[in-house]
Amino acid sequence: MNVIRSRENPRVKAWARLAAEPRERRKRRVAVIEGIHLVETFLQQGGTPVSLIVGETAMARKEVCRLVDQAGVEAAVLSDKVFSLIADTETPAGIAAEIRIPQATIDPGSSTGCVFLDGLQNAGNLGTILRTAAAFGIQDVLVGRGCADPWSPKALRAGMGGHFFLRVAVCQNLAEEVARFGGITVCTAAHGGVPLESIDLRGNVGWVFGREAAGVSEAVAQAASLKATIETPGGAESLNVAASAAICLYERLRQLNTHGARS
Repeated sequence: MNVIRSRENPRVKAWARLAAEPRERRKRRVAVIEGIHLVETFLQQGGTPVSLIVGETAMARKEVCRLVDQAGVEAAVLSDKVFSLIADTETPAGIAAEIRIPQATIDPGSSTGCVFLDGLQNAGNLGTILRTAAAFGIQDVLVGRGCADPWSPKALRAGMGGHFFLRVAVCQNLAEEVARFGGITVCTAAHGGVPLESIDLRGNVGWVFGREAAGVSEAVAQAASLKATIETPGGAESLNVAASAAICLYERLRQLNTHGARS
């Protein structure tokens, strides 16, 4: 077994740049996923990695060997110290993969359910929303300018594999895309919106979630059909955007289960 032990190895340096630099990911249209769960989910969804990267010690683990066999590509084995250069976690599981970023094309006019993200700068919140969208059967996610990179290590880790069940695309003019959606578009607002539970959510719904502090931008909010507010009788001033997204998507599911789809 040949083990890469030099941090100056060109492949290692390229993987480290992918893990650290959004510009590199955009230019090459590839990303690095790390950990047993992410690699396993990617493979289960039919993905083929560009490269499989395994730590020397991890090669002794049965679950890692199983994924190496399943991947269908030869694994690059790195010393544990060199593997840590591309790892984003404090205690790496010892397996990662270089994958192609899907070239998703989303037409909001024909989408039956879409999440629009406006200026979310926290990659953890963004990834959590993607995980939630996948869990509730949303297929399309449009990421506006000013958002964190959805294919960053932190967003991928928070997404827990949700990326691989979605079409995720970055757009230049989010307000235009919101206006084109073929159903109602619900923009969340901390105050002054229609109570969420009073909105009929049984048809095609587009959800608009904004930046953590300032909320949805004025241009995007004006393009939406209506503003919705989640009532919070407790003492907190507002909800975390990822928590708001989970409540909104669950409320639609609750209405569908209670009343059925709107004809």
